[in-house]
Amino acid sequence: MKIDNELKLIPIFEQYMEYMIQLLIKLPRTEKFSIGTEYKQSMYATLRNVMYISKIDPNKRLEYLNRIDAELNAQRMMLRVMKNFKWIDVKKFDIAMGKIYEMGKVLGGLIKFYAKNNKK
Repeated sequence: MKIDNELKLIPIFEQYMEYMIQLLIKLPRTEKFSIGTEYKQSMYATLRNVMYISKIDPNKRLEYLNRIDAELNAQRMMLRVMKNFKWIDVKKFDIAMGKIYEMGKVLGGLIKFYAKNNKK
């Protein structure tokens, strides 16, 4: 059951990445190469961690889930900065945050599951 939730993160994250890359390409030139690059690096780090979850020892999964959570929080902050400086509009911001929220729900369930089941 939990393996299904772990694998569910992959297509959700893939859709989110595709949307965000399209959005980042349209940032103003100066921001595309600063906050845009940082955002992409954060997404790629998150992607690697998402891919590791189902491959690693179940006792180490909580660490990777927390890494994903931390990266998503950083991405939320960068999104808010982009919106506040009006580099992206509110509609695009809401769509991106909705995708992060969807991943957050799955991630939160997995974190609770592994936190409860990893106690010895």
